[in-house]
Amino acid sequence: MGVATYIKDEKDAIKEVIYQSGIKVKPVYTPEDLERIGFDYEKDLGDPGEFPFTRALYPLGYRSRNWTTRQYTGFGTPEETNERFKLMISHGQTGLNVAFDLPTQMGYDSDDPMAEGEVGRVGMAVDSLKDFEIAFKDIELDKIGTGLTINAIASVMLAMYQAVAEKFGYDKRVISATPQNDILKEMVGRGAWIYPVEPSVRLIGDTIEYSMKELPRCNPVSVCGYHIRESGCTPAQEIAYAFEIAFAYIDNVVARGYKAEDFVGRFSFNLNIYGNLWENVAKFRAARKLWAKLLRERYGVQNKRALFLRGIFGGGGSGMTKQQPENNIMRGAYYALTAALSGAQTTALCSFDEAYTIPTKRAALLSLRTFQILMEEIGLRDTVDPLAGSYFMETLTKEMEEKILEEMEKVEKIGGMIQAVSSGYVQREVARQAYEYEKKLQEGKVIKVGVNKYTEGVDMEVELHEYNEEWARQQIERLKELRRTRDNKAVKESLKALEKAARGTENVMPYLVECCKCYATVGEMANVFRDVFGEHVEPNIF
Repeated sequence: MGVATYIKDEKDAIKEVIYQSGIKVKPVYTPEDLERIGFDYEKDLGDPGEFPFTRALYPLGYRSRNWTTRQYTGFGTPEETNERFKLMISHGQTGLNVAFDLPTQMGYDSDDPMAEGEVGRVGMAVDSLKDFEIAFKDIELDKIGTGLTINAIASVMLAMYQAVAEKFGYDKRVISATPQNDILKEMVGRGAWIYPVEPSVRLIGDTIEYSMKELPRCNPVSVCGYHIRESGCTPAQEIAYAFEIAFAYIDNVVARGYKAEDFVGRFSFNLNIYGNLWENVAKFRAARKLWAKLLRERYGVQNKRALFLRGIFGGGGSGMTKQQPENNIMRGAYYALTAALSGAQTTALCSFDEAYTIPTKRAALLSLRTFQILMEEIGLRDTVDPLAGSYFMETLTKEMEEKILEEMEKVEKIGGMIQAVSSGYVQREVARQAYEYEKKLQEGKVIKVGVNKYTEGVDMEVELHEYNEEWARQQIERLKELRRTRDNKAVKESLKALEKAARGTENVMPYLVECCKCYATVGEMANVFRDVFGEHVEPNIF
């Protein structure tokens, strides 16, 4: 999880540096290191905007277009979330990244007994299209892209986003949404799963197929190495597991008769930044290069734009600490710098108070200002890939590429990511890495400033986000009113049609859109899938 291991002598001089991915760092790098790794400019680096895209996806990088800032936002009721959306947009945010509360993520309505005490606690409560109508009121959906941080019921939320856009008068072909929609990483690193592996992957395949035909500006899946990294894996494993997950989704759609080139250009990635700056920059450069190479080799993809590793690089949640939280402001600035030096297209940054509470307005704005300072003051837009040609960075990027391929090979020997998740292999590996990191942290072998070194001083007082019981009451009252006033016959018919599609082989997305437009609830739609597919049972990893 975290940072490098530094082995020092009695005078505090550094004798050895080992990055978490297992790469040993030399004190000095020279042209001989490039010769040793067989560095080739065209094959390993190339010009910006040209295969293999190690340096950047576009020829002029940030000089032609700044990176998108998309802070994670959403809490309480749709009304509060709409207010926060507008605040962040008014201060220069260029994309939305929506947080949903836990009941919504797990497919429960706000009045379900399972939702008690959690409605609106860690994100926006959503029960029906009515809530989306409130949350996205006065947001220009044809001009701003929206990330939907939802997985098990991502198909439901993507359908609802289309439904609200059409309700507001937008053509579905002009809206841009990115549902997270990565259930395999939930089963490895986060736990917000509902249905078994196979039907869960089928639902993701349905969203990809549907988006290809009906929602051309949407990115139907955001493959998340981020959460697996947060759970304990190494930077190399993060990329390896993310790619193997992506291949599982690609294979599902290819088996339906499509070519990867037809849809893979709309894949995006959510990747993590915290810990050692150099290891992270090398990780992203190696990932861009490998993704393009592997798509060509495995799936015959030739279209240049379809080879882009697109996505959001950021976060840093596990790097933040509850102890001495003001230190997180500096950590966040370095994570943002890492994103910029890595050539991120889109970035988000955990706020300094996010280790213990939902970010306050002040903290969220500080994170946004961090990016804006890098853009406008510090010079991160001056030239493309300023670290290109560094003996150290090019050697490290090549070594990171090799580590990623080693981890991918381990997964493929098991039979691919679906088998690796079903058997618990990846979960065991991540748990082992997390344990080893925590042990090193407690022993002081890994340094965390303010946690196990330089702990003197007084922690600042922080503003906590208080849970408001009124949110649940409001949501439940709105839900009761909805059920009383909607056309319940139409709802029943739409849910019956959805069930038939789920039991067969039809794509469920058109049926979900109709359910949303009839004001079927999230719980009602999710329960159709529960009845048809059952629920996932975790493998024993011990």
